Amino acid sequence: MTEDNNPQSGTQENTDEARVEREQHIPTTGELQLDERSSLQRVGGLSTELTDVTEVEYRQLRLERVVLVGVWTQGSTTAQADSSMAELAALAETAGSEVLEGLIQRRDKPDPATYIGSGKAHELREIVLATGADTVICDGELTPAQLTALEKVVKVKVIDRTALILDIFAQHATSREGKAQVALAQMEYMLPRLRGWGESMSRQAGGRAGSNGGVGLRGPGETKIETDRRRIRERTAKLRREIREMKTSRNTKRSKRKQAIAQSVTIVGYTNAGKSSLINRMTGSGVLVHNALFATLDPTTRRMTLEDGRELVITDTVGFVRHLPTQLVEAFRSTLEEVADADLLLHIVDGSDPIPTDQISAVRTVIEQVVSEEKAAAPPEILVINKIDVADPLVLAQLRGLFPNAVFISTVTGEGIEELFVAIREAIARHDVHVSVRVPYSRGDLVSRIHAEGDVLTERHGAHGTAITATVPSGLARQLATLAIPEAAEQ
Repeated sequence: MTEDNNPQSGTQENTDEARVEREQHIPTTGELQLDERSSLQRVGGLSTELTDVTEVEYRQLRLERVVLVGVWTQGSTTAQADSSMAELAALAETAGSEVLEGLIQRRDKPDPATYIGSGKAHELREIVLATGADTVICDGELTPAQLTALEKVVKVKVIDRTALILDIFAQHATSREGKAQVALAQMEYMLPRLRGWGESMSRQAGGRAGSNGGVGLRGPGETKIETDRRRIRERTAKLRREIREMKTSRNTKRSKRKQAIAQSVTIVGYTNAGKSSLINRMTGSGVLVHNALFATLDPTTRRMTLEDGRELVITDTVGFVRHLPTQLVEAFRSTLEEVADADLLLHIVDGSDPIPTDQISAVRTVIEQVVSEEKAAAPPEILVINKIDVADPLVLAQLRGLFPNAVFISTVTGEGIEELFVAIREAIARHDVHVSVRVPYSRGDLVSRIHAEGDVLTERHGAHGTAITATVPSGLARQLATLAIPEAAEQ
């Protein structure tokens, strides 16, 4: 009787323990952010918009049921065209839409009038009617004239790749600075594309407008579209001032970090390459990890200590993408400065991507642009190929041949993480500085840091302090600069 009850009691105890563990689990910041995003869902079929779809200028941007359109230009391969359309579909799904159909046209260059040819535009109209789509997304940045002309043909909302990315950024921005940067980028994109309900946007202030000027000085005043443009310019100027103020605060925090730690490591890479997963694996933190494009917009900084005692500050940055809108590069300049100011870059690549070399080229293009604008030297880079647990072995073999110094890892299984730590230590050690300093006895903390983070060559105790010659990280060397012993005194 007793023996029969033991298994049941053991099972009950295990169940109770599991329940207690679940109740005691403290959610990480990333889990809370993911729950917050999941709590807001788009509900289709509840629109109360006007049925007159010819007036599309003020229709709400509803990314629910979309058709994708791309132009396969000269110089692109079939694989690149397919990869670009697959990425556009992933962007659309990240924005909360349902992709119904995709259309690619082979052309030497996009049509200057309607992006795609007139015949293909009417074919697109038939696809929109057949699928019931409410939005067309073009895989490129369209001019205002192209948007207007294509909308007149397909008679539904048309947006381009830039507007889609801006919409995703607007959904995912959480910090005050991130929201301000996205708002600035959206307004700069919107300004040349303002248009409205025909004559209503051109109406002028009639009647007694300008009556204070007397006879002959009554003017028409501003049209509606001119008023909107003026308000956008005023709002843009205000946002720029706010971002400059936030940049000052960020620079202050960054300079304090440089004084407090040895080296700064910045993680860069294509969107959804696994940057946040890597920082979690390396530091054990709870940064938001989400299988979606542009899940991370605000830079996240974490501190860690290597086995040799060196302290690092690791920063997770916004992901890059092919044809990253210039408005975003401009708006996120203060965030991207983390790249130019880093002591070491970890360039993360999605090894499971069909064409990972295109990702590498796209990221390096943005890095070169940021570094050149900051007038700084490019930081050293470690190329890290992630997701080797799901990548094609043939693609990995090709990457090993193309990039023999790259580190291959999996943030899911942990494979290759130790090799990555070794590569980081070796890369940081190359920038160590030889110093000869006299440290006052009141600064024993600096002596401890020199022993912990550097390689001490000689150490002598004198009347005025401890004279040390050592090889130390560059960050610590900057902090010790005021304690340097002159060469004459040293001899």
